[in-house]
Amino acid sequence: MKTTVSGFTDSMTYEQTIKYLYDSAPVFQKIGSAAYKEGMENSFLIDKYLGEPHRHYATIHVAGTNGKGSVSHLLASVLQEAGYKTGLYTSPHLIDFRERIRVNGQMLEKEYVVGFIKQYKSFFESIKPSFFELTTGLAFSYFTDKEIDIAVIEVGLGGRLDCTNVISPILSIITNISFDHTALLGNTLTAIAHEKAGIIKAGIPVVIGEAESEERKVFENIFKSTNHQTDKPSLVFAEDEKPIISSSLLSSGHWLFETKHYPHLEDELGGFAQKKNAATALCAIEQLQISGLKIHSENIYAGFLKVRKNTELMGRWQIVGQQPKIILDTGHNVGGMAYNTKQLHVEKCKNLHIVFGMVNDKDISAVLALMPKEAKYYFAKASVPRALDSVILLEKAANYGLKGEAFPTVSDALSTAKNNTSKDDVIFVGGSTFVVADAIKKNCNFAR
Repeated sequence: MKTTVSGFTDSMTYEQTIKYLYDSAPVFQKIGSAAYKEGMENSFLIDKYLGEPHRHYATIHVAGTNGKGSVSHLLASVLQEAGYKTGLYTSPHLIDFRERIRVNGQMLEKEYVVGFIKQYKSFFESIKPSFFELTTGLAFSYFTDKEIDIAVIEVGLGGRLDCTNVISPILSIITNISFDHTALLGNTLTAIAHEKAGIIKAGIPVVIGEAESEERKVFENIFKSTNHQTDKPSLVFAEDEKPIISSSLLSSGHWLFETKHYPHLEDELGGFAQKKNAATALCAIEQLQISGLKIHSENIYAGFLKVRKNTELMGRWQIVGQQPKIILDTGHNVGGMAYNTKQLHVEKCKNLHIVFGMVNDKDISAVLALMPKEAKYYFAKASVPRALDSVILLEKAANYGLKGEAFPTVSDALSTAKNNTSKDDVIFVGGSTFVVADAIKKNCNFAR
C-alpha cells in the first residue's frame, strides 16, 4: 500500500477518506467557530482550480437564520417534479456526510468522494481550506459531472463571506433574520442582516421571507445600491405578497394551504414554522417562473406533498412514532425554538416529555426561557465536542423552572423517556441538530 501525505493512501475506503477529511480540515459541525475561516480567498482559489464548476448549471442561493433548509428542500422537490435534474447542497448532515450533496434526492456516491479527495488532496493541503470550503468545491464539481440543470445552494453561515457566495445565481432568497452565531455575524439583527444580504447581487431577483422594519431597510438599501447601474430586478417580500390566504393542520400532520394560485395545497412539512417557509417558497417559485423555468401547478402540488420522498429531508417536525407520539425537530436557536414551543403547547397529550440538549455556543438562557415548564425533561449530551454537558444544562434549566434528569447520551435519555410514557403522551426530541442526529442513529427506522 502506497502512503501519501497526511495519512492518505491510494487505496483508502470511504470511511477512511471521511476520517481524513475531518482530520485534515476544521469542521464547524464538530468544533464550532474555531473552524470558521473569514474571507473568500480560499473559496475563489478552489473554485478557479476546479474550473469554476458552478457556471455549468443554474443556481438558486438560499440564506437565512432559520428555514433555509426547508425552503431549499421544498424548491428542490418542486424542480424535480418539473423535470429538472436538480442538485441540492445543504448542511449540516445528520447521519451520513453524503446527505449534504444530492442529485434528484440521491446522495453522491461514496466512490466519488474518495476519488475527488485523492485527485485534489495535494492542492487542498497546500492552501489548508476549512471543511466547508473543501466540501463546497466537492459539491459544485459533482453537480457539473452529473450534468444537472439547476442546483439549490444553501448558505452555510451568514452570506457575505460564505464560501457558497462564489456563485452567480438566477435567484437569491433570504428566509429571515434571528439571533444565531452572533460571535461571527454580529450581535444585532441589523448586523446579521448585513451579512445575510451579502448574497444580493446585481441584476438578480431577491425574495425575502420575513424581516422587521430595521432589517427590511438593510435589505432595501443594499438591493438598491447593488442594482444602481442595472435594470432593477425584483425585490419581493413574502410578507407583503401574502401568497397563503389560510391554513389548517390535517390529522396527518401536514399543512393544508389555501393560496392565491393553488387551492388546497398540501404541504408534507407540518411544523408551525413551515407556514412562512411555504410562503417564501411560493414567492420564489413565482420568480423562477418569471425567469423562464417551466414549473406547472401539478409540479408544485406534487413537490410540496412529496418533499420528504423527493429529497429525504429529516428532522423538521418529523413524527416518527405513535402511541406515544415521537416528534423530532432540529430547531436550535431562539427563532426556531419559539415555533417549536408554540406548537408543543397545542399538542394534545396526557403528558409531555422532552429529550433536550444544546451546544455550548448558542444562547442557552434565551432558549431555556422559552421552553414549556409543564414538561418532564431528559437532558442529554449529544456526541459532538460542542455539546453542552447534560448536568450543566440541567442546572441552567432549573433557573427557568424546568425539571428533569441528566443523561450522558441521547440514547439513554430517549430510552428512559420511552419507558416513562403512556400511549397518550408526546415525546419531543430537539434543542440541537446533533441531538436529533443521535436519536436517528440509535433508531434507524426514524429515518424512513
